[in-house]
Amino acid sequence: MTTETTPARATAMTNVEKESLRAFVTEGFEKLGLTAEDAAIFAGALIFSELRFHPGQGQGVMRLRRYAERIGNGEVDPRADWTVVKEAPSLALVDAHNGIGTVAAAKAMRLAVSKAKKNGIGTVVVRNSTHYGSSAVHACQALEQGCIGIAFTNAGPEMAPWGGREGVTGTNPWSIAAPSDKGFPTVLDIALTTAGKGMMNWYLKEGKKMPRDWALTPDGEETDDPAAAMKGPLLAIGGHKGYGLAFMTEALTGVLSGGGFGLVPYADPAKMDVSHMFTAIDIAWFMDPADYAARMGEFVDMAKSRALRPGFSEIMVPGEQEARREAAKSENGVPVADSVLEDFARLRTELGIGAELTTLGPYRGDIL
Repeated sequence: MTTETTPARATAMTNVEKESLRAFVTEGFEKLGLTAEDAAIFAGALIFSELRFHPGQGQGVMRLRRYAERIGNGEVDPRADWTVVKEAPSLALVDAHNGIGTVAAAKAMRLAVSKAKKNGIGTVVVRNSTHYGSSAVHACQALEQGCIGIAFTNAGPEMAPWGGREGVTGTNPWSIAAPSDKGFPTVLDIALTTAGKGMMNWYLKEGKKMPRDWALTPDGEETDDPAAAMKGPLLAIGGHKGYGLAFMTEALTGVLSGGGFGLVPYADPAKMDVSHMFTAIDIAWFMDPADYAARMGEFVDMAKSRALRPGFSEIMVPGEQEARREAAKSENGVPVADSVLEDFARLRTELGIGAELTTLGPYRGDIL
């Protein structure tokens, strides 16, 4: 893994104190009809993503507006049931009843962890769900209970199959989270496409060209124009290998759960039909968790001690850059686009939100 670079930024952003942002978003979700518990889960997940990821990925607090629209249009049920359809000591199948995917996922991982603590491993598959946000949110949830967490999901058909020019699978993101003794967990969090439409839209707003391996035009040509790419399908990581991973992710989520797969997820706005899978592995079943963390720390040192390629200043491991972002944003404030803050002002009036946002001044950095 190498250091990520970000193009020079044109989007105006303001630093917002983390806990005031959490309080605002939590109250917003309560006003939209979520229970206090579910609102806290959802807001916590968006703050997690806002702290750890590039804002162009679109998994952060900007989603408050999108969910106001989805709930208002009846596309998502904020008080949906969450039903265990079938259960065994280490397995469960859950129906999310078209509820908030992030909340359904958090409850599913909680169940997977409880099974892992009793049986060494727990796997929960969820059907009839909706967008669940960042996979890392759910994988990292297992770390809190001394488990390795694994989370993945299917999504709308944005990725072209190898050799095709129309989408058939989703970005189908994965996350695997494992502890270390280095002061941060090692966390893989990847879409199986080279990028998503959120990052393309970020490049479009910045007025910049994008890498040519991100997407195709509708007629199947590679492009560095984000405007053209927004109309076409996404490309897989690693060519045919990434497509194969995305295809088999469908096999383990939508196909296995009895839910939607391939062209079905997101086809009907009123029933997104997304499916997820969560696995928790209890480290204590194998060894003392402190020994595992130390062994992972040793592995981290092995990776970071390797000779550098020309043009690189350091070697990083999965989750390290995100941990640095989280620390910096927690201390200095969370950079939020001014356009999002302007929309929050409108949402405050529309929803009657009383919580105040504490701003800390303009964000002046280049790399988020």
